[in-house]
Amino acid sequence: LAVVSLFVSSGLFAHLKPPSISSPSLDLALSVLYSLVPPALNPLISSLRNKELV
Repeated sequence: LAVVSLFVSSGLFAHLKPPSISSPSLDLALSVLYSLVPPALNPLISSLRNKELV
């Protein structure tokens, strides 16, 4: 749920931000957040969930 909410919220912010605050560095940060962070967090969250089940 945490990964999905991060993925959706960063995508919504990228598409709904006003053009007046657009900058290349902000676009780069959003694209990194949108494409790299959720897949990187998946194994961490899965391992935490598996530890709770045992």
